[in-house]
Amino acid sequence: MPEPSLHRRHLILAICCASAIVVVMDISVVNVALPSIRRELHASASGLAWTVDAYTLVLAGFLVLAGSTADRFGRRRVFLTGLAVFGAGSLLCGLAPSLPWLIGARVLQAAGGTMLNPVAMAIVATAFPEPRQRAWAIGVFGSTTGLALALGPILGGALVDGFGWHSVFWINVPVVAAAFVCAALFVPESRAARARRFDPVGQSLVALVLGGIVFCVIESRRLGWSSPVILGLLTLAVLGLLRYEPRRADPLLEPRLFRSVPFGSALLMALFALCGFGAFLFVTTQYLQDIRGLPALTTGLCLLPVGALIVALSPLTGRLVAARGPRLPLLVAGAALALGGGASLWLGPRTPLPMVLATYLLFGVFLGTVNPPITNTAVSGMPGSMAGVAASLASAGRQTGTTLGVAVSGTIVAAVPPGDGPAFTGAAHGVWWTVVGLGLGIVLLGLVSTGRWAEGTAAEAAALFGSTPHPRTGSRTGAPDSP
Repeated sequence: MPEPSLHRRHLILAICCASAIVVVMDISVVNVALPSIRRELHASASGLAWTVDAYTLVLAGFLVLAGSTADRFGRRRVFLTGLAVFGAGSLLCGLAPSLPWLIGARVLQAAGGTMLNPVAMAIVATAFPEPRQRAWAIGVFGSTTGLALALGPILGGALVDGFGWHSVFWINVPVVAAAFVCAALFVPESRAARARRFDPVGQSLVALVLGGIVFCVIESRRLGWSSPVILGLLTLAVLGLLRYEPRRADPLLEPRLFRSVPFGSALLMALFALCGFGAFLFVTTQYLQDIRGLPALTTGLCLLPVGALIVALSPLTGRLVAARGPRLPLLVAGAALALGGGASLWLGPRTPLPMVLATYLLFGVFLGTVNPPITNTAVSGMPGSMAGVAASLASAGRQTGTTLGVAVSGTIVAAVPPGDGPAFTGAAHGVWWTVVGLGLGIVLLGLVSTGRWAEGTAAEAAALFGSTPHPRTGSRTGAPDSP
């Protein structure tokens, strides 16, 4: 099959970005609807956390399986299936009459989402085989996901104020339908040159580990941190992963990838970054609505500076990464996150709104500079035969971070009665100190992962797959994908 034209490649990129927007936006758009959901469905603080985390937990737990399945059976086929399932889940979320129904529909929605973002990233990587074009395309894709996270509250606020919280899910249906038709018409089928075998035991262990961690965090106030059942299952799952996965020929979590310090650091930085942003979004939307009494739309507009900076900085960051490498953007992103968390310690019920918005600018700088270097470092350097798995691991790191950020922040503010400004502000300090630590962690990892020693480990890891890393972009030669 001939390579698609440049116009066709840009169209493929646009279709994949559209799928990323709906999947990622549903992480942030629901945050603005949480106060309305709590009032209408009589949800507790832990119930609200599960409304967000039921979605992100499934995304994190099954992204790797979706990527390897797409490599085997065809990326377009899995992508189309994901769009259909995501659309059905969105429709059921909009019809939810109770919190258990809503959480269950969010799980179905996320099951479709697992087949979209990592597979879309692999489709983009396959459509742009030239290293610099691939770096640019992945930067655009990564920037789109960050923009969707930031603009979600604005769209969600407008929908909640105008049509009720159900509408934040209904809006997905026509977008998904249009993306389905365009993908069926214009996205070519592709597979990995060598399909990886399924690893059902490893998949079960990964889901158990992530689910156990999130359950421990969210329900810790009710069950306590020392619940023998949870800790026992978690210990068995972790030990099972450590003993079982290295023995498989095609493990779900490929241990050889983690011999590359840049790759492993990128996944850890993705976890830190989205954990910080997930905590920020969960606490901020409730602070603006419940403590300051702002309507949902105004709450979303208060987050407009975050979205505006993402639009302005993401393309510049992508070009900077392609030209000079990821170190400077990573240092800027980590420092901005740490400063944003530190500045948020001063926010209270009567803080002047301009000061609040100025604080949010720091989070905009962070999100506008963090995604392109992490995405490019973690994904574009993988061999063609590992594109789906590498994309899945990168996305899994982000989704795990978001899940943990919501779970931790939800636990910290769970005991605060709705509307109690001083108590909420005091509880939120624990969240903001956590954000400061995450930002400093990104700074440290950004320094460690971009030095000569780290580049040497990347070359050694590439040799294990019979490929050589590109000196700047990290792209590697190896077995190409089959059409």
